[in-house]
Amino acid sequence: MPQTTHDALEDPRNADIRIYVNGKIVHRDEAKVSVYDSGFMLGDGMWEGMRLYDGVWAFFDEHMDRFFDSCKAVSLDPGMDRQGVFEALEATRRANDMKTDAHCRLMLTRGVKVKPFQHPSLSQSGPTLVIIIEHSRPADHLQSEGIRLATVPQVRGLPMSQDAKYNSHSKLNCVIACLQAEQAGADEALMLDPHGFVNTTNACNFFIARRGEVWTSTGDYCMNGVTRQKVIDLCRANGIPIFERNFSLVEAYGADEAFLTGTFGAQTPVSEIDGKAIGNGERPVTQRIRLLYKGLIADEVSRAQASS
Repeated sequence: MPQTTHDALEDPRNADIRIYVNGKIVHRDEAKVSVYDSGFMLGDGMWEGMRLYDGVWAFFDEHMDRFFDSCKAVSLDPGMDRQGVFEALEATRRANDMKTDAHCRLMLTRGVKVKPFQHPSLSQSGPTLVIIIEHSRPADHLQSEGIRLATVPQVRGLPMSQDAKYNSHSKLNCVIACLQAEQAGADEALMLDPHGFVNTTNACNFFIARRGEVWTSTGDYCMNGVTRQKVIDLCRANGIPIFERNFSLVEAYGADEAFLTGTFGAQTPVSEIDGKAIGNGERPVTQRIRLLYKGLIADEVSRAQASS
């Protein structure tokens, strides 16, 4: 079985977690939504992933900016403001006695439909909001072994088809890419943009290091990643040359290092692409960025605790 960028250490406490469903917090076995829900029926909804460090939801404002912007773009009313979302998160966290090493998936759909058809006007009962928080620490082997990627036919499409900047429930494009990578014997997929330039994986944003420089895609077709932007900002603030640019597979294959960014794993190294080993196995640039990111998290936690 392939590993994934979201491999986590097993935690038996997750068998008894409490989940937020439309204002109620219930045992996971009782957490249910209707088969008429627009999220189940059509993938009509938005989600957000957040991570808990020492009682603090890291970069909460940035995650809420993305979440509320996406909801506004598709005329999806969350039914609460960001303070309401924060209070729901905190209530769920407290119900599970979670303090750190926890990961949240917040999911909002257009709600239950009166008939099983597509039109948004058929969702008349208001939105469905679900918050799942699990005890979750990235598996140790991810840092030592790295992720094996395979380039796939499935691409990150144009914004007028389905903009990758939506964290939408409609993830079939990425699921197909992941299946193609698995069938090629890799862990996850490296997806190109519509012009054939290297873009993202099916789940994370993608970076390479070449001769002391860090490269990532232009951002035109990639996910609007909070961790991606934090890495770019950290590089700029700490004298690491960083470029958002078009680059091809030839340049990715010849990279000294490659890594992925995401809320769950922060920075996850890539060991190979299409069966070609990346670099010589040493990852000084990735390690430096990981240390800088840990420092950024520590500062974020300190600021939040000082203001609470």
